[in-house]
Amino acid sequence: MKQAVLTDVKIKKAKAKERRYILTDGQGLIIEIMPTGSKFWRFLYRVNGERKKLTLGEYPAISLVEARKKAEELRQELARGNSPVDIINPPHEKTFKEVAEEWLKKQEAKWAVTHAETVRFRIERYLYPALQNLVMKDIKTSDVLSVLKPIDDSGRSETAKRTRQIFGQIARYAMALELCVSDVSAPLVEVLSVPKVKHFPALTKPEDVKRLLLAMQVYKGTLIVKTALWFSIYTFARPGEVRHAEWSEIDFEKSAWNIPAQKMKKRKPHAVPLCRQCINYLKELYKFTGQGKWVFPVSNKNKPMSENAICAALRYMGFSGDEMTAHGFRTLGSTLLNSLGYRPDAIESALAHVQPGVRGIYNRGDYWEERVKMAQAWADYLDELAKS
Repeated sequence: MKQAVLTDVKIKKAKAKERRYILTDGQGLIIEIMPTGSKFWRFLYRVNGERKKLTLGEYPAISLVEARKKAEELRQELARGNSPVDIINPPHEKTFKEVAEEWLKKQEAKWAVTHAETVRFRIERYLYPALQNLVMKDIKTSDVLSVLKPIDDSGRSETAKRTRQIFGQIARYAMALELCVSDVSAPLVEVLSVPKVKHFPALTKPEDVKRLLLAMQVYKGTLIVKTALWFSIYTFARPGEVRHAEWSEIDFEKSAWNIPAQKMKKRKPHAVPLCRQCINYLKELYKFTGQGKWVFPVSNKNKPMSENAICAALRYMGFSGDEMTAHGFRTLGSTLLNSLGYRPDAIESALAHVQPGVRGIYNRGDYWEERVKMAQAWADYLDELAKS
């Protein structure tokens, strides 16, 4: 009997490469290391001279000892004339929903909260209704097209494109597990419309921003939404970061909002200086939501505010989707601060942007003191603009 050569240490030290590769344990048992870093146990065998490969599971969920035990059981069944596929629950029988949920569980730990919410929403809204109960290996290009074409035909070409990309990522995950043989959505790149490059609508002229400020002052919505509006224009943080703000992140003593890495688009922690006006709004809101987790919760306080709440408030105040969006507060702040002569590096740091190229690698200062002064000056500028 050929001596097994793998050890846990050797498997753990096996790093991902540009292409998948294998490590052999002997007697048909191998472990395949994927470019993503995932490691899958495979069992190689022959039936009527034809080489077959069966997936036993993923390491370390299936340990080396367990994989060897499974492989030995399969060798014994082969000696009796039985097929390994009849013994192990065939992985190719998993439905699209089962595969998608597995993939989401792995990815969500790596993503910012808002991105994870967006991906899950698109899967549940567009892919699940038609595909969730279909066996992954049986899904055809026409099945995916039937989902995407109505979206594309309605003018939402960007949504169709993003949804196809999500399906493709799930399909490639399934291919690694040998649950399907190809990404059947790939040909649809040539069928779907090419989305036009769109920028988030935003008010950027002082006279238009004044109109917005005056509307916010008389807005009759809830205190939660009204505070979120002012919080957005003062901090120009991303809408998802605002919605998911937690009271534990607000430092009243140091007038700072400390956002953890998992909530940030670039997966790096970010601190936001809070102006005096912002602190006053938060102190008033704390009387009503301070006993819960979220700064801006929905009415039952168990979930953060809806992603549509800010946009709905803007529409209520008379600003169309072509004029202003929740994300537009960032463009508004960036444009006016640049026009007022503030240093671009400090503005980019406030926006939590990572600068490209070599400059982004070496320019790591967060300009905190400068940003504190800029945040207060920005709030004072808005107050004066509303009065002028």
